[in-house]
Amino acid sequence: MAQLDTLDLIVLTILLIGTAAYFTKGTYWAVPKDPYAGSYSSANGAKAGKTRNILEKMDETGKNAVVFYGSQTGTAEDYASRLAKEGSSRFGLKAMVADLEDYDYENLDTFPEDKIAMFVLATYGEGEPTDNAVDFFEFVSGEDVSFSNGGGPEDRPLGKMKFVAFGLGNNTYEHYNAMVRKVDTALVKLGATRISAAGEGDDGAGTMEEDFLAWKEPMWTELAEKMNLEEREAVYEPVFGITEREDMDANTSDVYLGEPNKNHLEGTSKGPYNSHNPYIAPIVESREVFTVKDRNCLHMEIDVSGSNLNYQTGDHIAVWPTNAGKEVDRFLHILGLTERRHMVISVKGLDPTAKVPFPTPTTYDAAIRYHMEVCGPVSRQFVASLAPFAPDERSKDEMARLGEDKEYFKEKVSSQYLNIAQVLERVCETPWAAVPFSIMIESIQKLQPRYYSISSSSLVQKTKISITAVVEEIKVPGLKPNIVKGVTTNYLLALKQKQHGEPHPDPHGLTYAITGPRNKYDGVHVPVHVRHSNFKLPSDPSKPIIMVGPGSGVAPFRGFIQERAAQAKAGETVGKTILFYGCRKPTEDFLYKDEWDMYKQALGDSFELFTAFSRETSQKVYVQQRLSEQAVLVNDLLQQKANFYVCGDASNMAREVNTMLGQIISQQRGLSAEKGEEVVKAMRSSNQYQEDVWS
Repeated sequence: MAQLDTLDLIVLTILLIGTAAYFTKGTYWAVPKDPYAGSYSSANGAKAGKTRNILEKMDETGKNAVVFYGSQTGTAEDYASRLAKEGSSRFGLKAMVADLEDYDYENLDTFPEDKIAMFVLATYGEGEPTDNAVDFFEFVSGEDVSFSNGGGPEDRPLGKMKFVAFGLGNNTYEHYNAMVRKVDTALVKLGATRISAAGEGDDGAGTMEEDFLAWKEPMWTELAEKMNLEEREAVYEPVFGITEREDMDANTSDVYLGEPNKNHLEGTSKGPYNSHNPYIAPIVESREVFTVKDRNCLHMEIDVSGSNLNYQTGDHIAVWPTNAGKEVDRFLHILGLTERRHMVISVKGLDPTAKVPFPTPTTYDAAIRYHMEVCGPVSRQFVASLAPFAPDERSKDEMARLGEDKEYFKEKVSSQYLNIAQVLERVCETPWAAVPFSIMIESIQKLQPRYYSISSSSLVQKTKISITAVVEEIKVPGLKPNIVKGVTTNYLLALKQKQHGEPHPDPHGLTYAITGPRNKYDGVHVPVHVRHSNFKLPSDPSKPIIMVGPGSGVAPFRGFIQERAAQAKAGETVGKTILFYGCRKPTEDFLYKDEWDMYKQALGDSFELFTAFSRETSQKVYVQQRLSEQAVLVNDLLQQKANFYVCGDASNMAREVNTMLGQIISQQRGLSAEKGEEVVKAMRSSNQYQEDVWS
């Protein structure tokens, strides 16, 4: 045996120490990890060491139903939670809610016959899956799908799976509810049994909630029959346990006062920054771009240098809002929590599959201010669920009527755009102290980031992101007039006022905790992340483009034109760049009026701006009319393979522009109207026609 030299001994010692450390970790030396130490998703999703096998998870937790969701803004997740909760309380189902990105799908071919899968799927953008549903959609709709037992589509591998599905869509988009339709078709093709017809909610028509309610009742009837379920009187069963921590002080360092995760709590925020982990970015510039006193449009410059946040021209920036103090106070008061607003609470899932929607311990105030969509729309189902906790019999009867009578609810609640605290106030001004805080956490969506089209070019300002945002306000007339304020845009307006020296910003009478939890946003900062988009300039700058963007819909096109102007200055050949822009009056709300001349100087004859002013004269003029007037130019550029872009209102403008383009093509090329529409559809399919629209 060879003699060991010194180097050998050192290596052996290191190996022995490493081996001992590996096998004793978690026993002698590991420090228990705070579940919120990473991003919020890793704290509450399927983490390392947690199974990605949904059937294993269901067996471990004794579940016989799973509600999968594909959600972009939180609404589909909310509906999924409601389905699971209702299945449990009315039919005794042991249901869990599952984020599609937390699990693998190869073993769905072993889904038991005595269990049910539910899918709640939002359609995002132009018929695309939501970010968390991309992998699932590509898997079930793929040509070469392969399951754990080796079966392909022709083997009908999902023969034992029973499912139901509900989709969330918007009829102002061409690919209305495309996701639920495609997934429904794919699952059936793979052999799964559809228990009840897929439901489709329409946000464009404003009927999403009623569509959901109309779908679920016959669905439950059919499901109960197929699975031998017996309906029982629904009794509230909390999903979360709330413990008031009188032993803790809100000012101690381990209490979350609005911080999204442990790193933010400890003041050591680090990337990657994303939809679960925002970057606290300084606002380096803010200004008003309207010239009237009764309306506001903000231009802001947000500095992301040092964050490793990257964007491309055409992407979106997400702003994480804070609820207005007035609405936080209203909510606390009506629940009888004003005196206990700073009481520390711990929130714990009473079911192993329940995900607490924010980090704890926290306080009532922090949960409401930073994490709960308390200004959001209210559902009939939610109102009905609060009836048993009413302060008196009259209020209980009124809540029950609002929950049952569709037209009465529309008259009293939805047409007035009331939030839940306002509903409770109007039914009974006495505090509703019997309402469990748990039902509020379960029934109110998590406060979601708002997305804005970036109005700058990443080529020109790589680490500074521009936002263009109209401050939203809806005035509802009546005996009790209600004025609904945009949650995020008024928050941004308060930040702008602060930056311009206002010591106590209160836009439209609203105040905000603009310095953030523990003053971590002081110095005018805002939490943000970037979402990538397919709304992009052609890679070849010599290719012509046509842009239609009235109002704040011009935002991404400012970035597009800013980029092309820089390319022209750098000596590159830039193709024809046409913008159709509309607003009310050139003297009131003509966005970036002075900048267009500057870009014209850089681009020369390559750039043309066509304007439409709807209130300048008695004759209202809109961008689609200007488009029609330039039919020859538009058609000529399209035949040169110009990209065609639309940004703005989906319900009217975008639809009418789509129709107008079909008419231009049919008239200019001597085609039938139907053929003109087909050409436009082909442009969409090839990505020559792109939209960034909202309703």
